[in-house]
Amino acid sequence: MGKTPKKTENQVLKSKRFVVRKSLVGKGQLIEFTNKKGDVVKYNHDVVFSIMKEGLEKLNCWAKYKSYTATNNIPTILRGKELV
Repeated sequence: MGKTPKKTENQVLKSKRFVVRKSLVGKGQLIEFTNKKGDVVKYNHDVVFSIMKEGLEKLNCWAKYKSYTATNNIPTILRGKELV
């Protein structure tokens, strides 16, 4: 019998890029993004999605790949906002 890893709601997904994915919408996923300079940004995927939703739906990458990524920083629309 193989063990199935349990995924807890409190698990933080660590990433080297800022990411929003359609598959994560509604899951309350916390993501910790570390950019190339070493700055760490922690955000709740659903909070970010709700802020960015209108703009995301206009992007080709969202239609084609169902995701949006950025490597250097969080999008301008999110800066200075409470994201957790």
